[in-house]
Amino acid sequence: MDNQKTAEFVNAMWDNEIIPEISEYIKVPNKSPHFDPDWEARGHMETAVSMLEKWCKTQPVKDMSIEVVRIDGRTPVLFIDIPGDSDDIVLLYGHYDKQPEFSGWDDDLDPWTPTIKDGKLYGRGGADDGYSTFGSLTAIRALQEQGIPHAHCVVLIEGCEESGSFDLPHYIDLLEDRIGSPDLVVCLDAECGNYDQLWCTTSLRGNLTGTLRVDVLTEGVHSGTASGVVPSSFRTARQLISRIEDESSGNIMLDELHADIPQQRLQQAALAADTLKELVYEKFPWAVDQPRPNESYDELMLNNTWRPTLAVTGQEGMPALIDAGNVLLPFTVLKLSFRLPPTVDADAAAGVVKAALEKDTPPLVKVKFDADSSMAGWNAPAIADWLEASMQKASQAFFNKPSMYMGTGGTIPFMGMLGERFPQAQFLITGLLGPKSNAHGPNEFLHIETGKRLTSCVAQVLEDHYNR
Repeated sequence: MDNQKTAEFVNAMWDNEIIPEISEYIKVPNKSPHFDPDWEARGHMETAVSMLEKWCKTQPVKDMSIEVVRIDGRTPVLFIDIPGDSDDIVLLYGHYDKQPEFSGWDDDLDPWTPTIKDGKLYGRGGADDGYSTFGSLTAIRALQEQGIPHAHCVVLIEGCEESGSFDLPHYIDLLEDRIGSPDLVVCLDAECGNYDQLWCTTSLRGNLTGTLRVDVLTEGVHSGTASGVVPSSFRTARQLISRIEDESSGNIMLDELHADIPQQRLQQAALAADTLKELVYEKFPWAVDQPRPNESYDELMLNNTWRPTLAVTGQEGMPALIDAGNVLLPFTVLKLSFRLPPTVDADAAAGVVKAALEKDTPPLVKVKFDADSSMAGWNAPAIADWLEASMQKASQAFFNKPSMYMGTGGTIPFMGMLGERFPQAQFLITGLLGPKSNAHGPNEFLHIETGKRLTSCVAQVLEDHYNR
C-alpha cells in the first residue's frame, strides 16, 4: 500500500464526504431504545439508518451489497457484504443509536447541531460512533483504489448498542450464515488514550445496573411530626450502599465483584500510564482546580479498567429543590450502575449484590433491589504476531508513533457476544473517544485529524490481514 496515496484519498473522503454526512447525522436525535421507548413511532432511528444506507450506496465498492435488515419491533441493522478476494472474513462493527442530550453543553454548542471548532466536530453521536460506517467503507475503498486485495468484509452497524445491544443477538442468529466465521473483528466504538497514535483496546469492563428502592411510608408526612419516629428512606438507602462500597475510598467490598488482573494487562497498563502520565486524569472536566489524585498513574488506569466501581446515576422520590417542603419522604429509589472487571460473571454479580442489599433488612423499612441489565465484560485473546506487527506498522506510518494498548472502563456488549461465538478471532478494537471527547456527556466531539489517520490505519490492517 502506498501510504501517501492512502492518506491523500482518506483525507479527501473525510473532507468532501464524511464530515458533511456526519454533520447531517448529528442533527438526527435517534436516541437508543432505552432512552426513547417510542423510537419506532418517532421515526428518528429510521431516518438515521436510511441516511447511512443512502450514502453507502453511492460508494463504488466492488461487488458490494447493502441491506437494512429488519425484525418487527427491533431496531434495524445495516448489513453490508463485500466479497473481497479471499474466503477469510473480516467483520467491521459499529452502531448508529445515540445517548440522550444530557445537560451542560457550552453556550455555543448543542447536541443536535454540528459545530466544527479547532479541528473537532461537536455534536451527539459523531464519535460514538456515527463515523464507523463511513470509516469502514473508506478504509476498504482506500485499498480498492490502489488495486490491493482484501478479505471478504462484512460490515454490521446496529441500532441498540447504547441500550446494551439487546436487539443484536436476534440479528446475529438471523444473519449467522451470512456473517460466517470471521477471523478478524474491527470495532470502531472504543477509546484512544490520546490523539497521537493508534490505540488498541485489550479489555472492556462489564456493566450491572439496577434500582434500589427503600419504602418507609405510603405517603409523605410532615418532617417535624414524623422524624425521630419514622426512619429516613434516604439514610437507609445510604446505609445499605455502605454494605457494598466503602464511602471513604470507593472500594467495592464484595469479593465476588473482583477479579485477578492478568500479568500482561498489568504491564500494558504501566506502559500506557507512562505514556499518558497526567492525561490519565486531566482528560476529565474536574470541578476543582489542579486535581491531583493520590494514586499512581498505572493504579488509576487499573481502577478504571480492571476494578469494580459503583456510581449512583439517577433517583426518584426526591422533589426538585424548589418543591422541597418540610416533608419526610415516603420512599427513595436510586439507580445503581456497577462497572465490573472484564472476567467477572455479570449475572452472578447481580445475585451477589441483590443478596447483600436485601438481607437483614433494617427495622421499619421495605427494601428491594431489581437488576435491570447485566452485561459481561471482555478480555481480548492473545494477539497474533501479524496483527501486532500490522498495528505498529500502521501507527508509525500514519501517526509517526508506535501503537499502544489499553483497557477500557466502558462496555461494548457485542464484543462479549463475538468472543463467545468466535474464540479464535483476532480483534482490533479502537476508536476516537479520546481525552475530553466526552461521549454520553455534554460537548461530545470527534477529533477530525485522528479520524482520518485511524481510517488509514484500518486500511493497513486489512491489507496485512490478507497477506498474513
